[in-house]
Amino acid sequence: MKRLTTVQLETPPGESLLTITDQVKAAVKDSGVADGICIVFVPHTTAGLIVNSGSDPATAADIGSELRRLVPTRVDFQHTYDTPADAAGHIKVALTGTSVSLIVSGGELALGRSQSLMLAEFDGPRQRKVLVRVMADPA
Repeated sequence: MKRLTTVQLETPPGESLLTITDQVKAAVKDSGVADGICIVFVPHTTAGLIVNSGSDPATAADIGSELRRLVPTRVDFQHTYDTPADAAGHIKVALTGTSVSLIVSGGELALGRSQSLMLAEFDGPRQRKVLVRVMADPA
């Protein structure tokens, strides 16, 4: 019975949305928790989490292009510690967030029919980890 799982990912160069639903579902199954909550957290400043439609690949493309439109990579950020892409990534993560809480019911994630969980990479390539904590409802 494992209640904390670390998912390791290697992201491609640049920005991307990677579906991690299967890895999180496996962590829920491995936890043995029938009913409770699953918290997914990304301990990085240029990677976030999004729950959205995974049934149409164009959804991820639209989300990515819209985030790039809202927060373009540019050189006039005040906090360009690493690169302009790094600074833009920090702002995009402020919009997407770094954690989601999901309901576990009947030993499974209670996602909608077309919902998927995606890691939003804003400054790849990187080695990323996603922490998945599953907690049972108190009996």
